Amino acid sequence: MTPVRIEQVTNIADALAIRATVFIEGQGVPENEEVDGRDPDCLHWLVTDAQGPVATLRVLPKSEHMAKVQRVAVLERARGTGLGAMLMQHVMAELADMGFTHATLGAQLSALGFYERLGFRAHGPTYDDAGIEHRDMDMSL
Repeated sequence: MTPVRIEQVTNIADALAIRATVFIEGQGVPENEEVDGRDPDCLHWLVTDAQGPVATLRVLPKSEHMAKVQRVAVLERARGTGLGAMLMQHVMAELADMGFTHATLGAQLSALGFYERLGFRAHGPTYDDAGIEHRDMDMSL
C-alpha cells in the first residue's frame, strides 16, 4: 500500500466531496441528511494517498469525555486495503490524547464486523437512519 497521510483538517471541502461520493451518490442518502449543519461543531480528519484525498470521518464531541464518530467514508478505490481501520485507529488514539474516554457511533449493519474488530461493541435495537439500517456501538478509549 502506498504511503498515506492522516490529518485533522479545518478546511473540509475534500471531506465533503468524499462524503458526497460515498453517501449521496453511492448509497442514495438525501443531501439534506448528509449535509446536516453539524459540520462546524465537529472535528474532521482526512486521509490522502498518492492519488489524492481518499477517506474521511468526523467526530462530534458529545460531552467532555464522549466523542461520537460520524460520516466514516472511504472511496471505493481504497476499500478493503486496511485504510479505514488505519484511519479509525489513528483517530481513536488522537481522541484519547485529547482526553476523551469513550467513543460511540451508529454503524451501518454491513459495517458491524469492521467496527467490532476495532474494539467497538454493539448495543440496542436496529434502527433506520437515512434509509439504511444501523446499530449503536460504543468503545472505551
